[in-house]
Amino acid sequence: MENFTSFLGTGWSFPPRFEKRTNKVALVSDEEDIHESLMILLSTRPGERVMNPLYGCNLDDLIFSPLNLTLKTYVANLIETAILYFEPRIDLDKVQISENDDLEGELLIELNYRIRSTNTRRNLVYPFYRGEATDI
Repeated sequence: MENFTSFLGTGWSFPPRFEKRTNKVALVSDEEDIHESLMILLSTRPGERVMNPLYGCNLDDLIFSPLNLTLKTYVANLIETAILYFEPRIDLDKVQISENDDLEGELLIELNYRIRSTNTRRNLVYPFYRGEATDI
């Protein structure tokens, strides 16, 4: 049995990968684990996890909604609620949503947060694409 010394957590890397040298799952710890946990939380729809059907955000349901202040406020509230329930290791300071490319429909969701146990401030920028993939 492995001895994990990280007090912020250790989990599987995302996407899952295996180390050829040890024939084990690659693991991430500390701030990297929190970062990957947030990326998974933002990209998961509620109902996708069998044992935890409430886990995730409903961002994909908003793809065809008009981008206005109401939508930005609603998305920020969805994210704040999901982090409140499913990521207890951080305190969310600010959610900022901006359009990166209006023609491509790309939104940049910037999260400013603080890791509770170390009082370390971090940020994450999550690109959310409102358009469908047509250039395949």
